[in-house]
Amino acid sequence: MNANNRNTGSSVNSLPRRLTIFGIYGIFGSGLVFATSCASVAPILEPILKPILEGETQGPDPESGPEPGANRGGPGPGIGNCPVFPAADIWNTRIDRAPVHSRSNAYVNSIGANTRFHPDFGSGTWQGAPIGIPYQIVDNSTPMRSVRFQYASESDPGPYPIPNNPLIEGGPDSDGDRHIIAIRPSDCTLFELFAAYPEQGGRAWRAGSGAKFDLRSHQLRPDTWTSADAAGLPIFPGLVRYDEVAAGEIKHAIRFTAVHTRRAYVWPARHYASSKTDKNIPPLGQRFRLKRSFDVSGYSPEVKVILIAMQRYGIILADNGSNWFVSGAPDERWNNSTLRELKRLTGKDFEAVDVSGYQVRPDSGQARIP
Repeated sequence: MNANNRNTGSSVNSLPRRLTIFGIYGIFGSGLVFATSCASVAPILEPILKPILEGETQGPDPESGPEPGANRGGPGPGIGNCPVFPAADIWNTRIDRAPVHSRSNAYVNSIGANTRFHPDFGSGTWQGAPIGIPYQIVDNSTPMRSVRFQYASESDPGPYPIPNNPLIEGGPDSDGDRHIIAIRPSDCTLFELFAAYPEQGGRAWRAGSGAKFDLRSHQLRPDTWTSADAAGLPIFPGLVRYDEVAAGEIKHAIRFTAVHTRRAYVWPARHYASSKTDKNIPPLGQRFRLKRSFDVSGYSPEVKVILIAMQRYGIILADNGSNWFVSGAPDERWNNSTLRELKRLTGKDFEAVDVSGYQVRPDSGQARIP
């Protein structure tokens, strides 16, 4: 696959951080009920209340659609019968009108204003392994395995549901990040492991770190904790998935990596993985978006869906790796030649944005419309 270098770092409580080089809903309470016995005021109030009742604050724009914020045009992203976090979560919140960050130019230059984007996912294989970060659906019959963690104090203890032949990033023989991602729809739980290796013939496992997420909840990791990703964020919600593209819309932020990140993190991230303190380097969790002025009309329909998501929901810096590498799930339905259209993008097509005004509580991913 493609180079995806992972740097070392440490959390606030000074735990060592790994080094891996890898080749590769709405604002609650808006359900307003209105009644009046004065029929004469109804025609006046109807145009004011109708957008609120229908979950939209202004009419759609040809380019940017409904008012940004939580998914007001309908439910957020899902997998099976589960949400991938509530629609009002910051992952699923439109940021196309968020203010440009004061250090936007510096951040973009740090990653590479002229550096091209790279789709780190696709169909087929690269060096014998599927291209992208795979995930699997598990159920109550999936064996629950004990997991021994290198960073146990920042990991959710086992057991974890791991099939007999699990899908592993990079394949079973990889020496890279070796993420294992599993989703259990029966209770909408997301399980993620980093650097996962089998022991005892697969009856038990060891991993660098691991995290569990309730996909129905806004709850973030404890502050300063890592996850299976350097930023302490879940991986799965930021993957580009073929089914979403085929459906015509991605309704969430997209994960990406950069070689250099700062010894800092911003909401909703919970952890840093760097010793660099230069304020012109972006922290983990930093959100970027494709500029509104970028013309998406010349792209194939599949890539256009991805580009519009980058304009509406943005991309989020989640890990140390190759610059502007965009994460997705492998799928045999991807057309790799079409995905290469993303390489026409460069850093200067993007701007960093400030989403601090969307925060409701520091320990929650719930977002509000500023």
